[in-house]
Order: sequence, then structure tokens, then C-alpha cells
Amino acid sequence: MTTIHIYNPKHSTETTEIAELTAFLFEHLGQYGDPETDIRKAIAYALGKENKPGGIIVTAADQQTGTLKGVCVVNKTGMSGYIPENILVYIATDKESRGQGIGKNMMQRVIEATEGDIALHCESDNPARLLYEKLGFKSKYLEMRLKK
Repeated sequence: MTTIHIYNPKHSTETTEIAELTAFLFEHLGQYGDPETDIRKAIAYALGKENKPGGIIVTAADQQTGTLKGVCVVNKTGMSGYIPENILVYIATDKESRGQGIGKNMMQRVIEATEGDIALHCESDNPARLLYEKLGFKSKYLEMRLKK
């Protein structure tokens, strides 16, 4: 059984906790992840550090041990309509705990806790894509980026 916790900009999360969330995401995102510095930036943004718009972080932990089993980071975009109000930046579950509904539970809490629409980026071969589609996410656009 897992316990879900929601962090938002009202929480003053300790540096050690931010490091733990960053390390968890870096490890469990695997090939779909980013460098730890980018993950840390998204977490700080969600917590409203340096006057950023904020967002939320949803965590799942083992009810008995408190061991982290999942983390989801959502950033507010500061926009609406033409660009959704929120972007789901990262979601990962512990490699040993996949298939137990933890990711779905976190996603449902994100949907309940956010105001406005939610966007996310997902590679076409990512197995989590099926979960997103079951929860109502649609692939409306092809994303294109210019790296400078």
C-alpha cells in the first residue's frame, strides 16, 4: 500500500529532500530522463523557487517503510488556452514497483489537484503512453524543436 503526498509552492522543501526526489527521478526515468541538473530545475520550479509560477509534486511512498515509490513533477506554464496551464514534466515509479497502479494513482491525483489543462511530452515507444491515453490524454500535435 502506498501513501500519496502533494507538495506545492507553499511547502518549504529541504535541500536534502529535493536531492532525494532528483536522484529518484534520474534513476527511475532511465532512457526517458534528463540530466540531474534539469530535473532539479523542474522540481525547484514546481516549488515556486526564485519566484517561478510553481506547480505541484506528487510522491508515492510505501506506507510501512516510507520508501519512495513514485514521483511526479508538474509545472504551471503561466498560460491558458493556446498552451495548457500545466505541463507534466516528469513521472516515474520505482523499477521494482511498476504495474501496481502507482503511476495511475499519482496521475489521478495530479488531474484532481491542478486547475486547467495538462500537457505532457511522451516518446512514442514509452510504455507509459498507454496509461496517459487511458486517462484521457490525446496526441494532438507533433512536437518539433530547434536546439540552439
